[in-house]
Amino acid sequence: MNNVINSSTEVVNVGLGARSYDIVIGPGLLADAAQRIGALLPRPRISIVTEERVAALHLDALQAALTGAEIESEALILPPGETTKNWANLERTVEWLLERKVERDDLVLAFGGGVIGDLAGFAASILRRGVGFVQVPTSLLAQVDSAVGGKTGINSVRGKNLIGAFHQPRLVIADMDLLGTLPPRDFLAGYGEVVKYGLLGDAGFFDWLERNAPAMARGDVTARAYAVRRSCEMKAGIVARDEEERGERALLNLGHTFGHALEAATGYSDRLLHGEGVAIGCALAFQLSARLGLCAQEDPSRVAAHLRTMGMKTTLSDIPGDLPDADGLIDLMAQDKKVRDGQVTFILARAIGEAFVANGVDMAVVRSLLVEELAARAV
Repeated sequence: MNNVINSSTEVVNVGLGARSYDIVIGPGLLADAAQRIGALLPRPRISIVTEERVAALHLDALQAALTGAEIESEALILPPGETTKNWANLERTVEWLLERKVERDDLVLAFGGGVIGDLAGFAASILRRGVGFVQVPTSLLAQVDSAVGGKTGINSVRGKNLIGAFHQPRLVIADMDLLGTLPPRDFLAGYGEVVKYGLLGDAGFFDWLERNAPAMARGDVTARAYAVRRSCEMKAGIVARDEEERGERALLNLGHTFGHALEAATGYSDRLLHGEGVAIGCALAFQLSARLGLCAQEDPSRVAAHLRTMGMKTTLSDIPGDLPDADGLIDLMAQDKKVRDGQVTFILARAIGEAFVANGVDMAVVRSLLVEELAARAV
C-alpha cells in the first residue's frame, strides 16, 4: 500500500484504477509541492482556494514555490470555520473559478483544512461538469480524513454534508510541518479522527496510540507521520474497496452519527469542532455497544480514559452551552445522510478494532443513554 521515497517521505496510493492517486506524507513538502503539482498541469497555472488563517501563515510560501517552478497562481481567500461550507461560498468559489477561466483540464488547489477541501472539491466537481483538484491539507483532521477518499460537499441548515458529490483528488500532499502551526485544540480535534481508525479496525494501532499519541501532541514529527500514514493506509484500502459508501466505507463514520447531531445542535460553531464531536461520538458509540451487550464493559472505559489522557472532550458535559433534549438530538440524527428507510444507522463495536454497521438499533436504548448523559451535565 505504501512505498518509501526517502527516509522522511512516504507515499500511500489510493487504488481506483484510472483515477488512482498518491498521498505524499512527510516534513518539508510545501517547498517541492510545485514540482509534484506541476507534473499534473497541462499549462503552468493553478487556482488556489484557501482561508484567512491558512493564508496568513502559509500562502506566501506556497505561491513562492509555485512561482519558482514558473507556475502562475491566484488565490481566493475565504473566511475560516465550518459555517463557510454553505451555498453562498460555493457560489462565490465557482464564480471566481469561472472568472479565472478555469478549463476542464486545469486544476484547483484546495489549501486548508477539511472545510476548504470539502468546499473547493465540490466546486471543482460541478465546474464545467468536473475539473480536477489537488488537496494540500493543513490540519491533522484533513490529512487523515477529509482530504482522502473523494467526499466533497457543503452543509445544509438541515444537517452536515447533505449536499455534495464524490470527486477524487488527483494528488494529496500532507506536509507534517504544517501541523506545527495548528493551535493545540485544532490538533486534538484532528486526533479524534486518528483514534477512530484504531477503534474501527486496528486494535494494534490503538495500542500504539495509547503509547505514542502524547508525543504526537507534543510535536514529535516521526510519530505524527506514522499516525498519518497508518490512518491514510486504512482509509485508502477501504475507499478502494467501497468508493461510494455502499458497504464497508460506512465504518469510517464511527462516532459520526452522534457527532454530526452534536455539531448541528451547536450550530456548527466553535462550541464544538468536528473532531471533538467525533471523539465524543466514539465514546458514546462504545457506551451504546456495551449497553446492547455487544462489547465488554471495559472497552468504553478504556476509550474514554485514552481520550481524557489526551485532554479531549469525551462526554456531553464537555460541551459548553445548551443542548437539545434526548428527543431533539435523536431528531437531528434522523437528518443524517446515512439514514436508510427512516432508520438511523450506527457504527457499533464488538471490541476495540472490531466495528460494524448496525441497522435497526433499539432507539429506546439510544434515548436512555442520551437522557443519562444530559442529566450528568446538570450535576
